[in-house]
Amino acid sequence: MLKKGSFISNRYEITDKVGSGGMSDVYKAKDHKLNRYVAIKVLKEEFSTDKNFVSKFRVEAQSAAGLSHPNIVNVYDVGEEDNVYYIVMELIEGITLKKYIERKGQLPVREAVSILVQVAQGIEAAHNNHIIHRDIKPQNIIISREGKVKVTDFGIARAVSANTVSSNAMGSVHYISPEQAKGSFIDEKSDVYSLGITLYEMITGRVPFDGDSTVSIALQHVQNEMPSPRIYAPDIPISVERIIQKCTMKKPARRYLKVSSLIADLKKSLVTPDVDFVQIVDLEDNSSTKMISDEEVSIIRRESGFEVQDDNASKGKDTEAYLEDDDYYDDDDDYVDDDMEEELEDVDNPKLDKAIIIGGIVMGVVIIAIVAFICVKYLGNGCSGSGSKSEQETTLDADHVKVPDVTGMTIAEATKKLNESSLGVDPTIKYQTDNKVEAGKVISTSPDVGEVVKKNISITLVVSSGSKPVNVPTGIVGKTRDEAKKTLEDQGFTVKVEYEASEDVEAEIVISIDPAEGSSSTFGATITLHVSSGSDTTQVEVPTLTGLSLDAAKASLESKSLNLGTTTEEYSDTVAAGKVINQSVSAKSKVASGTSVNLVISKGPEEKKEVPNLLGLTEAEARTALSELGLNLALGEAQYSSMTSGTVINQDVVYGTKVSSGTTVTVVLSKGPEPTTPAPTTTQAPTTTPVPTTTPTPTKKEEETTTAEEETTTITE
Repeated sequence: MLKKGSFISNRYEITDKVGSGGMSDVYKAKDHKLNRYVAIKVLKEEFSTDKNFVSKFRVEAQSAAGLSHPNIVNVYDVGEEDNVYYIVMELIEGITLKKYIERKGQLPVREAVSILVQVAQGIEAAHNNHIIHRDIKPQNIIISREGKVKVTDFGIARAVSANTVSSNAMGSVHYISPEQAKGSFIDEKSDVYSLGITLYEMITGRVPFDGDSTVSIALQHVQNEMPSPRIYAPDIPISVERIIQKCTMKKPARRYLKVSSLIADLKKSLVTPDVDFVQIVDLEDNSSTKMISDEEVSIIRRESGFEVQDDNASKGKDTEAYLEDDDYYDDDDDYVDDDMEEELEDVDNPKLDKAIIIGGIVMGVVIIAIVAFICVKYLGNGCSGSGSKSEQETTLDADHVKVPDVTGMTIAEATKKLNESSLGVDPTIKYQTDNKVEAGKVISTSPDVGEVVKKNISITLVVSSGSKPVNVPTGIVGKTRDEAKKTLEDQGFTVKVEYEASEDVEAEIVISIDPAEGSSSTFGATITLHVSSGSDTTQVEVPTLTGLSLDAAKASLESKSLNLGTTTEEYSDTVAAGKVINQSVSAKSKVASGTSVNLVISKGPEEKKEVPNLLGLTEAEARTALSELGLNLALGEAQYSSMTSGTVINQDVVYGTKVSSGTTVTVVLSKGPEPTTPAPTTTQAPTTTPVPTTTPTPTKKEEETTTAEEETTTITE
C-alpha cells in the first residue's frame, strides 16, 4: 500500500486512497508535470511477483489505452517502478452507478434509459475498436458531478481477432451472460446481455439472479428464465421492458446484434415509451426455405455488417484467455475456482453449444437482413422515415408545431402552454416518484420536448408524485458531526447543523436529530443535527458567510476563533463565482471555539453551448462547426435519402438545444438516392416475393413500424 505523500516515477504524488478491487488499489494523485489530479491504479503487492497477474494488468492497460471516447475513462500513462505496476487514468469526481442505485433505490425509467444510452455509447466505441469489455456492471460505471457517465475497468477486456472470439473469461457473476458462464463463444452480444442486466437493476433496484454462491448465480443465468422487471417496477413502459427482454435472451442470436441497434431503441423508448416497437428474432421458425440471389446475399452481408468466419480458424485455441488454468479473484473480491467452471461445463456441451449459437447467429442475421432488404426495396423511404422527418423539422408548415417545454410546470400551467401551441393534454396523466422534481410538477412529456408533431394531438404528461418514502437511518446520535453528516448525505438527505451547549456531551458529538432516528421521511428531506458545542464558556457565534469571498470568509471565521474546514465548488446561477454559496454550520448559531466550518464556493453559472443546425452540411463541415463550440461529433449509420450523398440528414440533439461542453452530437449522413434493382431476366419462378409494378402507398402503421436493427432515427438525449 502506497503512503500519502509518496511519489511514483518522481512525477505522481499520492494524495489519498479512493478504492480497492480484487487485484489492485486506486489512489488519487497529483501529476506535478502537467499540474492536474489523476487516478492511479496500482497492482497489489501480493500479485506483483505473479507473472499471470502482471500479464492481466497489462492487458487492461493495453485494452483501455487505445480507446478515446467521452463515455470511457481515459488512460494517460502506464509504467512500472521498483516492482510497482501502475496505470494512470482520468480522475472522475463522482460516484459509481452501484452506489447511486443503492442511494436512490429504483431509478426513474427515463433517467435509467438516459444513463444506459451513455454507457452503451462507450461500449459501442470499444466494440468499434474490436474490444469486448466482458465485465459491464454498475460498479464499473461512474457518474461524474456534472452528470457525465463513464465506463471504466477494462480488467478482463480483450481485443478480439477476426478468426476467433472464444474464451473462458468470466466477469462478475451477477452480470455475466450465459455463454460467459459456460465458457462458450463470446462476442459483442455478451456485453449486450450485461447492459440489459444493468438496466434491469437500475429500474428495479435489484439484480435478477442472486444466491449463496457464485456457482448458483451463474447456473441461474444459464438455466432460469429472466424474471420480468414489471414484478418490481409495475409502471415500466412496454418498450423498455421489451428492450430488457431482448438484451437478456439466453441465445445470443436473439439479442441486439450491435450496440448501435440497442442505442437506437433506447432513444426511441424515450419518445414513444408505450409503443411496442422492439422486434425480437424468433429462431424457431419452421417455415419453408426461401432462396435469395448471390447479389441479395452480398447486400445482406454488407448492410448487416456480418462477415463469414473461417471454419478452420474458428477452431484455433485462444492463447490469450484471461483465466488460463489458475484460480483467481474477480473485481468484486469474489474467489472463483476451477470447480466452478467444471460444474458450469456440465450444464451443456460447450462445443455443441458453440455450433448451435453460430448457426443461430447466421440464421438470425439472414432473417433480419431479408426483412430489411424487402422493406427498403419495396417501401422506400416509408420504412425509415428519418430523412423526411429531418427535412420536415427544418421548416414548420401550418399543420405542424414543436412540442413546447413544460417541464417543471404544474398540470394547469402545462395545459395552458400546450393549448397556446394548438396541442391538447391526454386525460390519462402518468405519475411516478421523482427525488428531484416537486410533487405535482411535470417531469417529461410524450412526445418529447422539441419534437415536431401535428397540431391538435394530445400530449401525455408524466408528473411527479413526490420523493420516495425513506426511513431516517439509526445510529446517528453519538457520532461526530462530520460522520453523522456524511451518513445522512449518502442516504440522500439534506443536513442542517445546529449547536447546543452541553455539560454532558463532548463537543462536536451529535446529541439528537430531527426527525428522529428510524422515523419515516422522504428522499432529499432536511434533517437537523443537534450537535454539542461543549460548555457555555466555550461558545462563540458563527458569522454569516454566504456571499463572501473565500478570503473574506476565512478572515471572518478567524475573528471568531473558528477554523476554515473543507471547501468544495459547485456551479450556481445565482451566486457569483468565488463567493460562498453555503456553510456547514448555520449562521448565528453558538458553537465551541475552534470549530471547523465547511464552505461551498460558487463556480459561477455553467457555460452552455447552443447546438447548431447541421442539416445539409458535410461531415467535415459539421465536425468543424461542433469543434468550434467545444462539442464532439459521432456518426450514426448512413441512410438512403433524396439529399446529396455525404450530407447530414439528421442529428440526435435538436439544434438550438443548450448543452455542456464536451457533449457528443450523433449525426446521420445521406447515402444518396437508393439504387434501383433490375428486374429478373429469366422466366424461372421467383424465389423471393415478386416486385409489385407500382410502389404501394405505405399505411400510417407501416410508416411507424421498423425493426430494431433498421431504426436509425436518433433523438435528443
